[in-house]
Amino acid sequence: MPLDAEHGKTMLQLITSRYDDRHWRKKIEKTLGLPQSGVGDSAQQQIFMYLKIGLKAYKSRRADPDSWIVGGYATKEIVERAKFQPQLVGPDVTKGDVEFLGSDPGKEIDETWWDEMLVQWFDVPEEQKPAEEEATDSTGSDPSSTVKTKV
Repeated sequence: MPLDAEHGKTMLQLITSRYDDRHWRKKIEKTLGLPQSGVGDSAQQQIFMYLKIGLKAYKSRRADPDSWIVGGYATKEIVERAKFQPQLVGPDVTKGDVEFLGSDPGKEIDETWWDEMLVQWFDVPEEQKPAEEEATDSTGSDPSSTVKTKV
C-alpha cells in the first residue's frame, strides 16, 4: 500500500528540509532511488518525480547506478523553483500543493519513523483468494495432489 497523504507530505518535507544534514543525506538519496508508485497522492507523486529528476546527477555511463545531488545550492534551487513555479512540477500542481516544501516536519520524525515509512512504501496487502479457490482448499480435494497410475 503506498504512502498515504500525511506520510507522503512528511517524507517530502524531510527531503526538502534536511538535505544539508549529513546524517540524513544517505537516507534522502535512498528515498530518491525508490519507485514513485510508493507515493499514493497524485500531486505528491508529481512533486516526488520532480525532485527525483531535478536532483539526479549527470551520468557518464548508462550502466552506472543513479547518483544524486543532495545538499547545497543545487538542492535549494530545485526546492525554491518548485515553490515559486509549481507548474514546473506538473500542470495540475498548485502553490498550495508545494507550500510545505522546505519546512522541517518536526523532531518526532526520526530514524524509527523513517524505517516505518520505508516498510509502508513497499507494504503490499495480500491478495485475497477467490471464493472458489477457498472452497477447493477447505475440502482437501486438490486435483494436483492426487497421483494417477497406469494400470
